[in-house]
Amino acid sequence: METERHRKQMTLLIETLESAWRDRTDFYVGGNMFIYFSELQAKKNDFRGPDVFVVLDTERRERKSWVVWQEGGRTPDVVIELVSPSTEAIDRGEKMRTYAKLLHVAAYYLFDPLSGVMEAYALDMASRSYTVAPPDADGTFPCPPLGLKLGVRRGVYQGLEADWLRWLDGEGRVLSSAEEDARAAREQARSAAEQARAAAEQARAAAEQAEEEARRRGDMERQLAAALAEIERLKRG
Repeated sequence: METERHRKQMTLLIETLESAWRDRTDFYVGGNMFIYFSELQAKKNDFRGPDVFVVLDTERRERKSWVVWQEGGRTPDVVIELVSPSTEAIDRGEKMRTYAKLLHVAAYYLFDPLSGVMEAYALDMASRSYTVAPPDADGTFPCPPLGLKLGVRRGVYQGLEADWLRWLDGEGRVLSSAEEDARAAREQARSAAEQARAAAEQARAAAEQAEEEARRRGDMERQLAAALAEIERLKRG
């Protein structure tokens, strides 16, 4: 990875998709690993894999690399490259052509973690080339193969506040990370504790009020009893 932010961005995309699809076993998401699509290319070892890729209709298990001919011919459905000055030319050139013409990757995305700029491309099967895929009105980019969207959101991940590329569900909600889930759980627990303290305070105030009302009733009853007794005394006198 080019920078710390590139590495964290890759991890964030992989982690959150795996978490959101934790009950599924029919996909694989990987990052910064080799994809071998021909034995000649494998022998030359001359093609570095994408920063993030997702393959559908496959088995979810550990792999050292993705070897197309050992995976029933399955190739990535989605690829995301995290561009930098040293990789941009390859991401827009050699890799882009390989993904389109040889691997037939349906959706291809470029994202610069430092500038927050994103581009999306859809595969034209007729020409085996990519066409620009514009964003939706809200600035997010559809990811049709996965039924998700991609969008840039400000947040904190592994101690770093930045504009992160995030997976979004159909309603535009961010697929959360374990870190975000933990923060949300802590906030929920804090809110519940505050509500419990407020409820306890209300109960204490209500008890005090009830006690005060009981005391006043007792005083009034004693005063009434004394008044009745005095009336009886006067009648007898």
